[in-house]
Amino acid sequence: MKLITLGFLLVFIGVLVIFAGMFSTAYQAWKTGETEKPAVRGGGIIMIGPIPLLFGTDVGALKVVMILAIVLMSIAAFIFLLQSRML
Repeated sequence: MKLITLGFLLVFIGVLVIFAGMFSTAYQAWKTGETEKPAVRGGGIIMIGPIPLLFGTDVGALKVVMILAIVLMSIAAFIFLLQSRML
């Protein structure tokens, strides 16, 4: 399989996953009827190189995001070290 074909396939799968999530969320909102406001919790990571910037709505969300940031930093360091050994 050529690398370009694999890239297009991964992008297509990503778009399908996004659409499936949108339809799932819309169906769940329609099914429940949205009679009461749910508590919203969330957080995110902005990776600038290997350095993460974290934000979140509460401590619980930040703990999950922090664990994800540590995993992403470890993967980035591993890929960086793997690249330097290949050269």
